[in-house]
Amino acid sequence: MNRKKKINETLKKKAKKANAKKHSSNKPRYISKAERAALEAEQANSEPSQPAPLEESKPQT
Repeated sequence: MNRKKKINETLKKKAKKANAKKHSSNKPRYISKAERAALEAEQANSEPSQPAPLEESKPQT
């Protein structure tokens, strides 16, 4: 009985691992704090500062 149980457990483990490989995670890739800071600095350097858009004044009634 133990031999059968062990074989079944092994087969179940293999099937579970194969099934888990099929499904990909929906989580976004982790970006460290240092990488985020570097990316922000790079974006700030590459894009010239643009003036803030002017708000249109609405006529008062």
